[in-house]
Amino acid sequence: MDTIVMQSKESYLEGFERFEKGSLINDPTWLRSIRRAGISRFFELGFPTIQDEDWRFTNVGPITRTPFKLAENGHEKLDSKELERYTFSGLECTRLVFLNGQYSPSLSSIRFSVDGLKLGSLSRALTVEGDVLDEHLAQYADFQRDAFLALNTAFLKDGAFIYIPNGAVLKEPIYILYISSSASSPTITHPRNLIVLEDNSQATIIEDYISLGEDVYFSNSISEVVVGENSVLSHYMIERESKKAFNVSTIRFQQSRSSNVTLHSVLLGGALVRSNVHPVMAGEGSECMINGLFMPTGRQHMDNYMRVEHASPHCDSRQLYKGILDGRSHGVFHGRIIVHKDAQKTDAKQTNKNLLLSDEAQIDTKPQLEIYADDVKCTHGATIGQIDRNAIFYLRSRGIDEGTSRVLLLLAFASESLERMKVEPIRKGLEGIVTDRFAQGKHLESVL
Repeated sequence: MDTIVMQSKESYLEGFERFEKGSLINDPTWLRSIRRAGISRFFELGFPTIQDEDWRFTNVGPITRTPFKLAENGHEKLDSKELERYTFSGLECTRLVFLNGQYSPSLSSIRFSVDGLKLGSLSRALTVEGDVLDEHLAQYADFQRDAFLALNTAFLKDGAFIYIPNGAVLKEPIYILYISSSASSPTITHPRNLIVLEDNSQATIIEDYISLGEDVYFSNSISEVVVGENSVLSHYMIERESKKAFNVSTIRFQQSRSSNVTLHSVLLGGALVRSNVHPVMAGEGSECMINGLFMPTGRQHMDNYMRVEHASPHCDSRQLYKGILDGRSHGVFHGRIIVHKDAQKTDAKQTNKNLLLSDEAQIDTKPQLEIYADDVKCTHGATIGQIDRNAIFYLRSRGIDEGTSRVLLLLAFASESLERMKVEPIRKGLEGIVTDRFAQGKHLESVL
C-alpha cells in the first residue's frame, strides 16, 4: 500500500485520492459524497493550532509532523485464546474485534440473538443497511467544525455497527476492541462506530483501545451514538495504548426524551491523547453522567474536552473527572456546559479534581458555563493539589511504610471514579491496572 505522508493538507488530499480509487468498487454513491465533503472541509480547516480556543492547551505538532500510512489489516498471528491476555478476565460479553482498524470475524464472538438486533462491521452495513445509515451516519459528529472529524469522515471505511431495536434489553455488554499491531513504519486508522438504540431499550457498550507493541501510530476515531426515548445506555471508553501512540477520539451522543446516558472514560496510554465527549440532550427530561479518570506519566499529554449541550427543558447532567499526573506529564480538562434558550429547569454540575505527584507535572483546567436560559441550576469547580502530608503521617504512625501509604491514598482518590463503574470485570480489571501502576512506582515520585 502506498505511503500517505501526513505533513501537509496537500499530502492528505493526495492520500485521499489514492484511498478513494481503491474504494470505488462496492461503495454506494452517498458514501462517496460524504467522504468528499469530509476531505474538502479538512482542506479548508487544516489542523488546529494553539491559537484555536478549543485547542489552546494541546499542540498537535507531533501528529502533523509524523509521516503515516493507512494501516493494513494485518497478518498478526493472534488467536482467541491469546487475545484473552489483552481483555478483561471474567467479562461475559459479545465481542467485536478490529485489528488495525478492520473487522476480524475470527476474533469476534456474537453470544446472543435478539429479534431485530444488528451487530457487526460498519463496512458490511454500508452495503446492506442503507436506510439506517442514511438516516444517522455523519449526521451528529459535525465535521464542519473540527478537522479531525473531517479527516475521519474522509477516510470512513470500517468500525462497529450496532442497532438495538425498540424495547430490547441486553443483559450482557457489547465489547468493541480495537487492536493495533506492530508495523515497520507509523500507521493511521480512522475507526467509525455507529450505535443506535431505539426507544425503550437498554445496553452496555465498551470501547477499548490497546496495542500489541510499543509502536508509533495514530488512531482517529468517532462514535456516533443515538439514544431513543426512555432508553438507557452505559458506555465505557478505555484507552490503554502504546506510550508512543497518538489517539484522538470523539463520542457524540444524541439523546431523545427521558433517555439516560452514563459514560465512563479512562485514559492510561498514549503519547498524545485527546478525548472529545459531546452529548446533546435534545429531548426533554434526558439525563447524562460523565465519569472520567486520566493518569498521565512521563511525558504523556492527555486532553479531556467536554461539550455538554442542554437543548431541552428539565435535563440533568453531571461531570466528575479526576486526574493523577506524574513525571513531566501534561493534563487538560476543558469542560463546557451549554444551556440553550429553551432549556429551562436545567440542572448541571461539573467537577474536576487533580493530584500532581511531581513538581514538573502540569494541569490546565477550564470549567466553563455558557447559559442562555434564566431558570437553571448550574455549578462548576476544579481543584489541584498534592498528596496530603498529614494523611501520610497518620498512616505511617499506624505502622504502614511510606510507599504503601501513598498507594493507599492514591487508590482512595481514584476509587471515586472506579466505583461508579457497574460492570464488575471492567471495574476490577481497571483497579488492578491502576494498583499495579502505583505499586510499581510509576506514580510514586516523592511529593513531600
